[in-house]
Amino acid sequence: MNASKEILSFNKKLEGENLGPLWSSIHQLNTIEPEAKPIPYLWKKELIERNLEEAEELLEVGAGADRRAVFLINPGMKDLKPVGWGGATQTLYAAVQAVKPGEIAPSHRHTTTALRFIMKGEGAKGRVNGEKITFEPGDFLITPSWVWHDHANEGNETVYWMDCLDSPFTKYMNVSFTEFYPEKQQKLLVPDDYSSTRYQGGMVRPISDRQPSLAPLGRYKWNQTKSGLDGLSKLNPDLFDGFAVEYINPSTGKDANNRIGSRMQKLSPGFQGKAHRHVHSNVYHVFKGTGYTVMNGVRFDWSEGDFFVIPSWIWHEHVNTSDSEEVLLFSTNDLPIMEAFDFERVEEYELNNGHQEIKEVFKPIY
Repeated sequence: MNASKEILSFNKKLEGENLGPLWSSIHQLNTIEPEAKPIPYLWKKELIERNLEEAEELLEVGAGADRRAVFLINPGMKDLKPVGWGGATQTLYAAVQAVKPGEIAPSHRHTTTALRFIMKGEGAKGRVNGEKITFEPGDFLITPSWVWHDHANEGNETVYWMDCLDSPFTKYMNVSFTEFYPEKQQKLLVPDDYSSTRYQGGMVRPISDRQPSLAPLGRYKWNQTKSGLDGLSKLNPDLFDGFAVEYINPSTGKDANNRIGSRMQKLSPGFQGKAHRHVHSNVYHVFKGTGYTVMNGVRFDWSEGDFFVIPSWIWHEHVNTSDSEEVLLFSTNDLPIMEAFDFERVEEYELNNGHQEIKEVFKPIY
């Protein structure tokens, strides 16, 4: 029903008095289904690396810069101010960090919880909660909320990794605190790679960890993750995600990071996944291989080193375009948050045998 001039005038008056008319806003407040502000998007490896290389020339870590990292801004959230509020999704911040030989990224801690996936380079070490942890390509590492952490490159080449934090979520909830350690690096309290040594057997835990612990294992080695994927590969793949494993906390069985979920998945040569959508959002890094993901009818072609984002409630399906090489995709998600509030919902695409019609091909910035 069309609103009369009198009602429109009344609505305007309410706005001027910092009030709102529910009768004209109810369908914006209670939508039929989620309407994500972030949009499906893809960032090319070449674009990120070129800007990181320029940053390497312009600034030194530890000398005026706590971290040298370029973070992903979803175009759908670009208008949020300050810029840091506009993450890759409405809850997840993602970045690529570079640490050159000899550099030390100073120690701090914050409310936001963090994780890292080592992309390439040897020689980096991280200190987390008094433990020095080795960084190697393919490793997944966690930094729980309010834990001291710093990074150093003790090798001879620049090391690159993906950072993911729940900064947009903590900023929106107005619970963000940060504290800086009085020295550049925290003091070590246990032997190097202590947690990895304790969990050398994989998914068997020391009896002392029977009680839940926030982060009994700080580093998930690539060779163990690969072994898990290789075992799954002897079975039938998931119709949507191929062969996928989640990183978990061995003392609880829940996500390794209590507010950010993380996965590694393998798409076998020629894999064509079916489409589905879910409430939780994802940030993907292409660790190995080439292929594409169709999101709401748009084809996003990706290759090794690229990043792409799947916002909430977006139809998506993955395809490995190679007939001989496997694809490895690392991803982070906000599923733990969605499950905590009972928000999660999943829906399968039923048309065309589960595959979307491709209406457009995304053109990335290089």
